[in-house]
Amino acid sequence: MNQTELYVLGAEFKELKYDGVWDWFISTTDVHILWKNQPTYILSQIAFIFGGIATLIHALTKGGRLPYLWLGIFLHGLVIETFSYALPNVDNFWHSQTPIMFLGRRLPLHIMFLYPCFNYNASIGVAKMRLPKWAEPFAVGLCSVLIDIPYDVISVNFLHWTWHDTDPNIADRHYWVPWNSYYFHSTFACSFTFWFHYTRSKICESEGKWIADKSIFKELLCTIIASLLGTPGGVLLFLPIYHPLHDIWKIHGEVTYFIVLTIYLCIIWSADRKPKTDSLKDNVKHHVSWSTCLLIVYLIIHYSTFFCIAFFFDAQNEIAIGLKEPVGPCDEYIPIQTIFGVLEKRKWLCVTDYDEKYFDWHCLPGGRPPSDGSSWYTACGVELPNRVEYIVIAVLSWFLATIVFGNLHFLSAGDSVFTTQQNIVTKKKKKYL
Repeated sequence: MNQTELYVLGAEFKELKYDGVWDWFISTTDVHILWKNQPTYILSQIAFIFGGIATLIHALTKGGRLPYLWLGIFLHGLVIETFSYALPNVDNFWHSQTPIMFLGRRLPLHIMFLYPCFNYNASIGVAKMRLPKWAEPFAVGLCSVLIDIPYDVISVNFLHWTWHDTDPNIADRHYWVPWNSYYFHSTFACSFTFWFHYTRSKICESEGKWIADKSIFKELLCTIIASLLGTPGGVLLFLPIYHPLHDIWKIHGEVTYFIVLTIYLCIIWSADRKPKTDSLKDNVKHHVSWSTCLLIVYLIIHYSTFFCIAFFFDAQNEIAIGLKEPVGPCDEYIPIQTIFGVLEKRKWLCVTDYDEKYFDWHCLPGGRPPSDGSSWYTACGVELPNRVEYIVIAVLSWFLATIVFGNLHFLSAGDSVFTTQQNIVTKKKKKYL
C-alpha cells in the first residue's frame, strides 16, 4: 500500500496488504510526512539512533567482551519485541510509524537501538562499581529504569505509541505509563546481565571479567544464549512478586514495583558496602576515554530531548496515523492465561468507552472515531493536564541521572576496569591473581 493511501487524516484499514515477504519485513515512509504529524517522535528517534551508534562505537573501541555485550543486548531486544508482537497474551502496545519499520510495520528502527541505549549504558556504568556478581544484575536493572523514565512518561503522552486499553497487566498506570513497564525494564535487564556473565563463567576461559576468551565461538555462543534466556528469565522474575500479589490479591502494580525496587536497592547497597576483593589497585590511574565521553554525550542528549519535548511542544498537535489496537464491539472479551489463573481483556478497543486519556478523536473530521474492524487509523494527541508537572519530571530524572552516572563514570573505578586482569576465569574453577 502506498503512502498517499495510508497517511491521510482519518484513513482506516482493517488490514494492510503487503507486496510479498520483503514488503512485510521492511517498509519505508517519507520522513517529511511523519515530521508534519509527529515532530517530537522524529526527535526521539534521532536521539536513540545516535545512542545506538555511540554505544556501538564504545564497544568496538574498548574491545574485549564489550562488543559481545552490545550484540547480546541488541539481540535480546529483538527477541523481546518479536515475542511481544507474536504472542496474544503480551501483544499490548503499538508503536507509531517511523521512516523505517520492520515486521509488518510493528517494529521501528530506533527501537532496535533502544535496548543498547538503556542496558549497555547501564552495564558500563555499573561495571565501574565493581559489585559482586550476585548484585551487579540488579544494579543494571535499576540504571536501565533510570534511563527509561523520561522516555516512558513523555513519549506515551505524545503518542509515540499506544497501550492496550483493558489488558490487566498494564492497567495500573503512572502518567499513563504502566507500572509494569518499570518492572519489565528492571527484571529483563537484570536477567540478561545475569546470563551474560554466568554463561561465560561456565563456558569461557579468560584473564578477567571483561577480557574475551580467545575462542570467538565460545563468546558468540554465550552471547546468543544470554539473548535467548534473558526474556524467560525476566518473565520468571514476575512470578514470585507481581503475579500472586496482583492476580490473586489484587494489589496495585505500583506496590508490586516498589517491592521490587526496595529489594534491588537493598541488594545493591549491601553489596556496595562490602570491601572490594579484586586486584584493581587503588593506585591505578583513573581514566575516562573519549568513547566513554561519547556515552555521556548521548545521555545528555537523551534527557535533553525529552525535556525539550515537554517544554517546547504541544501534545495536542501530535497526530498518530498507523497500526493500533483494533477497534470493535465493547462486549467481546478474550482470556489471558497466567500461572495463577485466567484474567481477561477486551478483544477490541471500544471507542465509546476507553480509558486512555492521552488520545482522542478531535482532529478527525467531525470528531468521528474510527469504525469497527479498523486496525490502521488516526489518533489525536490531547493537551497535557499540567505541562509544568511533566517538565518537573523530566528535570528531576535528568538531575538524578547526572548524580548517578556522574558518580559511576568519574568517581568510581574508571575505564581501567575493562582492561585490568582481575582474575583468571575458567569453566572449571576461578583463581584470583
